[in-house]
Amino acid sequence: LKEKTEDLKRERRLAEDLLHQMLPKSVAKQLRKCQKVEAENYDQVTIFFSDIVGFTSIAASCTPLQVVEMLNNLYICFDTRIESYDVYKVETIGDAYMVVSGLPERNGSRHADEIAKMSLDLVAAVKQVVIPHMPRGRLELRAGIHTGACVAGVVGYKMPRYCLFGDTVNTASRMESTSLPQKIHISSATYEALLTDDAYEIELRGEIEVKGKGKMKTYWLLGNKNYSVQN
Repeated sequence: LKEKTEDLKRERRLAEDLLHQMLPKSVAKQLRKCQKVEAENYDQVTIFFSDIVGFTSIAASCTPLQVVEMLNNLYICFDTRIESYDVYKVETIGDAYMVVSGLPERNGSRHADEIAKMSLDLVAAVKQVVIPHMPRGRLELRAGIHTGACVAGVVGYKMPRYCLFGDTVNTASRMESTSLPQKIHISSATYEALLTDDAYEIELRGEIEVKGKGKMKTYWLLGNKNYSVQN
């Protein structure tokens, strides 16, 4: 009986760990208690999107197994790196990687700084990711960041997902899609949020046409004056 109890406890811990990988701990706790998880409004968060430059053509030259192996190497690298920052990984869709800071746990005005440091780290880290079937090839990242209000909540019952909604999500995605290889494209809102500490090297990109948004004044995040990227 004692052995069976220990086995049950071990299996329960494994199930809880898996749930915490899929959902924030605070949300998972409510779901385990069969409580309804209410959607919540956040006044200020910072959202990061990235994808792999030329992923479609890279994938076309690979077998499905090679694509999976390549993305697995990339995401293991990224997932390990982001543990150093106060951020929450929302999801991956194909080669797209989405991370947020400021929710589900609010962190005052630190969200932009946490995402900025993380993004510089990931752009540096992607160059070290080996493509097993292309040993001489190197992946390039295209990244975008935006700061603003957001609503977050759990969607679905069979396989619940913690999803983000609002214009901030769309704008962050647009910052990524209009970015360039190995560049971090940030909006004016994120630029202003990062100005408070004067810790970042930022370059004006100028006004660009953004689908669904019209003309937007945007910037390139180049580096941090006080922070060196992990190697």
